[in-house]
Amino acid sequence: MTQSRPRISKAVIPAAGLGTRFLPATKATPKEMLPVVDKPAIQYVVEEAVGAGLSDVLMITGRNKRPLEDHFDRNYELESALTRKGDAERLLRVQESSDLATMHYVRQGDPRGLGHAVLCAAPHVGDQPFAVLLGDDLIDPRDPLLARMVEIQEREGGSVVALMEVDPAQIHMYGCAATEPTGDGDVVRVTGLVEKPDRADAPSNLAIIGRYVLDPAIFDILRHTEPGRGGEIQLTDALQLLAEDEKIGGPVHGVVFKGRRYDTGDRGDYLRAIVRLACEREDLGPDFRTWLRSYVTEEL
Repeated sequence: MTQSRPRISKAVIPAAGLGTRFLPATKATPKEMLPVVDKPAIQYVVEEAVGAGLSDVLMITGRNKRPLEDHFDRNYELESALTRKGDAERLLRVQESSDLATMHYVRQGDPRGLGHAVLCAAPHVGDQPFAVLLGDDLIDPRDPLLARMVEIQEREGGSVVALMEVDPAQIHMYGCAATEPTGDGDVVRVTGLVEKPDRADAPSNLAIIGRYVLDPAIFDILRHTEPGRGGEIQLTDALQLLAEDEKIGGPVHGVVFKGRRYDTGDRGDYLRAIVRLACEREDLGPDFRTWLRSYVTEEL
């Protein structure tokens, strides 16, 4: 008989970082609000959570992050102005963000790393499994990674991390997983995790990307996790304990993702993400691709 597991309904989005790689643009504007074509990056992430059936979203914020709350709130003055103009199309786009999900916010008063940010969600999440989505990774909605992760967690229990093969020369930039195969081609059993290892010490070229589905046992581990790499409380270190002993909070599995991912945490990748997404838009793509071909041919 298959064990019944709690249905996942809550998503946590850490958004307290300073965005130093994008200075000076992020001096007064949260990095999560930087536009990717015509929507802020954070909206793509919330849309992904909702698309996977997670309509209860907790955002972990910090100082100077009020624009995040404003974006997902109603703007009656703007809506009224658009209504008077008869601009139904833009009105719908403005209202879309405020109608997406049930939004909650809590501040991470002391920026002590991703593990500490996740721990801030404990009172809201309680004793239920939950998802964590990092805003730097945008996953194409045509490649439903999070929905697959939720499916695996609800079937197997424990925690699930998103993995992607990277060039071994780049593995030092990521958390890295040691794995063994399972009966599913895209699912592995995680036996160990290490945060940003040297290339020679990396157990594989499978990097952790910014999606997690976590058992609530992670909270008690995080409460007792000492600062690790960079002097921060690392989520990877807590997951390593779960991988070592599944009696604590179930096994740790990984979904190996081979779909479309847009990295907006790096300036170059941010620009590439905008170009790729703009090219694929029905309303922008045809004219933009024509201009881009001309620009590359004539100017470069």
